[in-house]
Amino acid sequence: MAQPEPTRDELLSLLASLRSDVNALLDEIAREIIGQESVLKLMLAAAFARGHCLLVGVPGLAKTSMVKALARSFDLPFKRIQFTPDLMPSDITGTDVLFEENGARGFRFMPGPLFASVILADEINRTPPKTQAALLEAMQERQVTVANQTHALPDPFLVIATQNPIEQEGTYELPEAQLDRFMLQIEINYPSLQEEEQILTRTSSGLLNARPVLGSDRIREIQRAIHHVHCSNYMVSYIARLIRATRPGDDFAPEFVNERVEWGAGPRAGQFLVLGGKALAAMDGRPTVSPADIQALAVPVLRHRVAPNFQAQADGATSVDLIRRVLEATPIPKG
Repeated sequence: MAQPEPTRDELLSLLASLRSDVNALLDEIAREIIGQESVLKLMLAAAFARGHCLLVGVPGLAKTSMVKALARSFDLPFKRIQFTPDLMPSDITGTDVLFEENGARGFRFMPGPLFASVILADEINRTPPKTQAALLEAMQERQVTVANQTHALPDPFLVIATQNPIEQEGTYELPEAQLDRFMLQIEINYPSLQEEEQILTRTSSGLLNARPVLGSDRIREIQRAIHHVHCSNYMVSYIARLIRATRPGDDFAPEFVNERVEWGAGPRAGQFLVLGGKALAAMDGRPTVSPADIQALAVPVLRHRVAPNFQAQADGATSVDLIRRVLEATPIPKG
């Protein structure tokens, strides 16, 4: 049964409580993780929008620790899957095993590590495409199929994968279809000097673990509430123009896109911008999506959906460079 539309006062009250929850979450995670607040906010936005994240960063930047702290503060079952070259699809989805009971034999499904609410797919590009593809159905349909039997995954369900951008030997590049299942690709940068000093001081004296703040029922309530945040027609138009501006040959594409982009973003990118914008607005206690929300999401949503061509790569231009130029070239609507 569809949930009734909340009144404006009810929505504002709901968003105020959500903002309080988000602040409590960030405070708890800060017991364990120093800095990286913008990264954590993006991860929260993806979780509340029912999306998945790909974290890209060199070793030692606390990617695994961040995901563990998030799972603890969410009070959700957590599983870490270390992706390796010998990992098989059944190792993550589960398999049917033969059993005998009261003289009768049969098969029983034994769930794999995917059957948790928060999944850390560590170094996802270390495993062959066959095993990477086992995540496709799980991420898109929130189910797995084994021996023609479909098994529903827990709700909420969040996949956060990690990837090392500098060590490519023995890795398998994620195909575009797999990358497109990730709502956000988030780059993890080095901490500031002040943050690094805090890290050195606190890790040598022992860090505190994040404590549970939100349970599964509250997270599902927030995920439903996100859809009531308003995205105006002029913001939808802005998002559509922004997406189309990344596609070579489109009427909205600037000349540099025609010259330097191999292929641009599809409609799913626009859907993620709308949902992510609603999540960011809700987390800030606002009932409407703003241009600032979309601009904050543009790079993580589009980074893996815009491909520089050979000429752009030869000139050292990255997808992020091109996306920032597209943002500059696309007028912000006046609402």
